[in-house]
Formats: sequence, C-alpha cells, structure tokens
Amino acid sequence: MGSDRNIAIVAGKLGLHEWQVENTIRLLDDGATVPFISRYRKEMTGSLDEVQLMHIKTEYNRLKDLDARREAIIKSIEEQEKMNPELLDRLEAAITMAELEDIYLPYRPKRRTRATIAREKGLEPLAALIFAQDEPHPSAQALKFLDEQVTTVEEALAGACDIIAEWINEDEDARKKLRYLFDREAVIYSKVVKGKETEGIKFNDYYDWSEPLRKCPSHRLLAMRRGEEEGILKLAVEPPEEKALEILRSGFVKGRNESSVLVENAARDSWKRLLSSSMETEFRNLSKEKADDEAIKVFADNLRQLLLAPPLGEKTILAVDPGFRTGCKVVCLDRQGNLLHNETIYPHAPQNQTALSVKKILSLVNAYKIEAIAIGNGTASRETEDFIRWIKFEKDIQVYVVSEAGASVYSASKVARDEFPDYDVTVRGAVSIGRRLMDPLAELVKIDPRSIGVGQYQHDVDQQKLQDSLDEVVMSCVNAVGVEVNTSSMHLLTYVSGLGPQLAKNIVEYRSENGPFMSRSEFLRVRRMGAKAFEQCAGFLRIRNAVNPLDSSAVHPESYHVVERMAKDLGCDVKELIENENRRKQIVLDKYITQATGLPTLQDIMDELAKPGRDPRSRLKEFRFADIHELDDLVPGMVVPGIVTNVTKFGAFVDIGIKHDGLVHISNLSNTFVRDPSEIVKIHQHVMVKILSVDIERKRIQLSMKGVPAAKE
Repeated sequence: MGSDRNIAIVAGKLGLHEWQVENTIRLLDDGATVPFISRYRKEMTGSLDEVQLMHIKTEYNRLKDLDARREAIIKSIEEQEKMNPELLDRLEAAITMAELEDIYLPYRPKRRTRATIAREKGLEPLAALIFAQDEPHPSAQALKFLDEQVTTVEEALAGACDIIAEWINEDEDARKKLRYLFDREAVIYSKVVKGKETEGIKFNDYYDWSEPLRKCPSHRLLAMRRGEEEGILKLAVEPPEEKALEILRSGFVKGRNESSVLVENAARDSWKRLLSSSMETEFRNLSKEKADDEAIKVFADNLRQLLLAPPLGEKTILAVDPGFRTGCKVVCLDRQGNLLHNETIYPHAPQNQTALSVKKILSLVNAYKIEAIAIGNGTASRETEDFIRWIKFEKDIQVYVVSEAGASVYSASKVARDEFPDYDVTVRGAVSIGRRLMDPLAELVKIDPRSIGVGQYQHDVDQQKLQDSLDEVVMSCVNAVGVEVNTSSMHLLTYVSGLGPQLAKNIVEYRSENGPFMSRSEFLRVRRMGAKAFEQCAGFLRIRNAVNPLDSSAVHPESYHVVERMAKDLGCDVKELIENENRRKQIVLDKYITQATGLPTLQDIMDELAKPGRDPRSRLKEFRFADIHELDDLVPGMVVPGIVTNVTKFGAFVDIGIKHDGLVHISNLSNTFVRDPSEIVKIHQHVMVKILSVDIERKRIQLSMKGVPAAKE
C-alpha cells in the first residue's frame, strides 16, 4: 500500500488536512523530534501541538505495521498458488488488522485439525453437498464415502460436519457479525477459584462479578486480570449465546431438511468449539489493550504534572531525610545543588537529643546561609516538620515537605553512585530530597518513572508501550522547560531534542575540558554534534549570561537573523530590543514574513523577546498540614488541607499528613458530574477535603471535596 493512501486515512481519522499529516511524517522521517516540530515548524504543520503530532505518528506507524502484515499475507497466499484478483483486491482494501486476518484465515497454515483429518479421508465433497442443503437425504449420500478409513455413515457425516464447522469459523461475514455482537453485548464474568477465598481476600470485590465488557473501566479490568494471573480469579468474556447462535443459523441454515439440521448442528459446534474461544481471546486482548492505553495515559498525565511541578529555584537548601531510631540525615546544598555538608541528628525517640539537634540545625542554617528547608515525606516526616518549625530562626526560612517517592531507587542507582561515590545511600537520598525542591524536573529524570509512585496498575500494562509513553513525556517536559547547558547533568541533557546519551556525555566532557559554553555556535565543536543534531537541540539549550542575549532564550539560532533585522530596522541592538517594550511595540510582524518564517514563528519570537528563557512552570507555594498525625486523630466531618499525590480514573489520593493517603472517590470530587478526575484535580494541587469515614483496621480514609471551600492560593 502506498504512503499517500495511509496519509489520507490518518488525516480522515484525526480530522486533519492531508498536507499537515504529510509534512509531519516527512519531518519525523527526516529525524525531527516531536518537541522540535511542535515548537519550530509550525508553518509546516499548521501549528499542530505535541498531542496531535503524537497521534499522527502513532496512527501512521499502525498503518505501516498493517501494510507489513498485508505484504506477508499476500506472499503466503501466492506461495500457496491460491491468489486471484478478487482476493487481492479484498486484501488491499482491508484497513484493520482484524479484517485482514479474517480474509487470511482460510489460507493460514494450520495445525492438524478435525477438519483436516476429515479432508484427508476424502469427506470434503460430502461436506459441500450437505452445506448446499439441496440434498434431503445426506445419509444415503454418505454411503458412497465409506471405505477402510470411514467405516460408518455416522463417521462420514461427523467428518463432513467438522469441515462445515471450520468453513463457518472462517466465514468473514459471520465473524464480522459476531464481532459486532461481542462489541455491543459481551459480558465479563469473574469468579473466585474454589479454595482461594482466604488467600485472595484483596480481590473479594470480584469473587462473583459481572458487567458489560465495554463499560468495564480500565482499573477494574486490570485488577481482575491481575487476580486471574495470581490464580485467585477465573474470567470469562461472553455475549448472549442464543444471539450468537441465531446469527449463525440465519447466516447458514437455508432449509428444513436433514442437511439443514446437520448444518445447524455444525454451526453450534463451530460456535462452541472454535468461534467463541477465538472471539473471546480477541476481545480479551482488545479490552486489555484499551485498558493499558487508558492506564498509560493516566500515568503519563500524572508524570507530566509531577515533572512540571513548581521549582523553588536556585536557593541554598538544608534537606532532611527523616527517621526515628536511625536519626535524621541532614545535608546542606549550595544554589547549584552541590553537596556542602552532611551529618545526622537525633531529635526523636529513642535518643531524644532535641536540644543538641536544635543547636546543630541553627549552626548549619547560619554557616551555609540556608534560605529554605526540605523535609522528606516518609517515616517521621510530620514529627520532623514539627521539630523544624518549632525552632526560632534569626530570619524567615520557608519549610517544604517533599515527596520521597523513588528517592531510595535513585540513591542506590548507578547515577547516584557516580555522583556521590564516597557517600552512602542515606546521604544520597537526602541530597535528592533537597534537589527535588530546587528543581523537580532535573532530579526526577534520574529515576525510572515507574518508581515515582503515580498512576494505576503500571506493572500490569504493556511495559514497552508504557516505557515509550513515559520517555515521550519526559522529553516533552524537558524541552518545554529548556535546559541550562552549563550546569545540567548528563541525565537531563539526554532528554533534550536531538541529543541522547552519547551526545549528552560528549557535551559534559567538552564542558569539563574547555570550560562553560559561551555561545550556541560552540555546540558544533562537540564531538559527533552534526548539523542535524544541532538543529534539533540548539533552541532548547540555554546559555545564561551569554554574549548574545538570544542564546539564553528559546529563539532558535536559525531565526537570529530575523531578530537582528528587527533591531536594525529600529536603530537599536538586540539587547535593547529585549529590554525595551516600547521598541518591540513598533515592530510590524507582516514585514518579516517569508516563505520560511511565517506569522506563528514570528509571534513565538515576540513572546520570547518579552520574557527570554521564561520557565513555564508555576511558582511554588508553601503548605502546612493540620495538627493531625495519626488515624485516631481523624473525625468524620472534619475539614483538613491536603496535597494530591495521585490521580486515577476512579478518583484522587490525597496526603493529609498522617502517613496514609485518603481517597476522594470520583463521586465525591464535585457536586457536578465528573467524567474524568484529571479535569478536577492535578498532582501536587493543594486542596481542602472533608473526612467521610476512617477504617483503622484496613488503614483506609474516605474523603470528599463536595461543598468544601477550595484551598487558598
């Protein structure tokens, strides 16, 4: 199949112009990344955003896979010498994998089946005679097929019916109608495996469960499938059997004679033995794929919010990894996140060295001119926060509780060992907590996103698809924010458009050998930095305080001449153009439109000149929990502040400061109907919640946001 047709199909499905799809595919094939195309090639795509570009990429790749499968099928049928013009046309016209496989099914090489055994016995002519249903007495005709292999009429008729059952199974129209029935009316059933009731208590909601498959939400389907994989549940996906049999009867039974009765019996056998199981497998796979896609989207959306969480920025930080018996690990970081000092204090039981701990904290705050304090949200977090806030500092110091999710994974990783070879995991963990406060994105990219603790059932979905999706999110976020090339870690540079691990490593090595980059043009001196890689990365890499002020902006070097011409026309330099709003107001953009530079790019340039290198992330706000520490402190009806830690399809989890997150079910997020929790709440959002109920034994807290005033900004 030609690419022109695929472009038309993608454009039609996504509601886009064919030229938008064609240009996007050409740019992708030429090595451009989605962030680059979205930011710097708006004229070519009609200003498509990253989501639309990814949809084009996904759909086009799906059609390429379909074409590859089509070619393999055509080759297989031609090798069997069974190809004809009509069959070829049908294969060429198929636009879904299911349609293609249905056409191929009669020609697919088979293992030895009951039907092939019957054919080997010479019973296919008898099957054709019966299937036509013109013969009122097939038993009499069956006598002609008796021999040493087939010794009775009953055996002959049974073999013929096996062949008919296979024909029915391979009938395209029947499969299409049954597929439609499954799609509309299939029900998923879940039952507990006998004797597993106690062992699988966490799945007890699904011990006797059924619902329409198409209405089964992704989290429930994945939960049931996990129960099945653990041997606790048995699942089945079935449509109403009588409706399925009626489809086959109406499609294949043409009379009321003895042949028709045999065909009806063969149809029933085909359904029970062949069609129902193959259709069930197909729809189980389709529903799993759909559930995976939904769960991956939830995970990706949450990860994006987590990575784009507000940074505190370049501050001197004192970070604390809390603990009771083993003490609190304390580190001091400079404005670039470099480790200056570390030690351990013991303000809590059993040591209770409160006075000494206060003295040490005050000494460190003064010695290192600390501007903010970061406290991990793990064990002893609330007690440590209370201790820190109790200290009377000489100046106002903001205190933040920071998520530790994935910090232990980082501290034991090769990345952490390379950064801090002379320190143990507790020091590395505390450093990570402090750096997360300064810049969540720069620190979290060092951790496998699956370890960060957001999303739902991430271990149950297609792992490659999940990894690809999360990598795309990380790259999107890194390039949306931009990267300071002279201070960024190799890990962060890896995700910059056009770089990857090797070029990122080469940039860091160049920096070490030659000092900081002074201009973007210097990137071309980096080993293996070719023209294409430079094109892709240059606009996303920033050089703070560069000689050319555009080098610290998101204006791409390919557009510098446009800005320089604007400045020249106004009789000033680029620096004055950036600093003087009145100068910029005199610019008439239409004057600078060329075939290569359209109005969208010019508008982006003007926005960037107004705020060069602007960080798109919002500002960080300080937050305080209520004076509650344990489940026993909670009383139904109590309204408390909290921080959203995870958003799923069924609701949002909120940290209210007592070690166990509470759940705001989707039905309790708003007084109005909520289709998707992500439309109401985001990761890290500050919210006010009402305690609905507390299950101390199961450590479950039910919360509500209905009628509760929003948290103050």
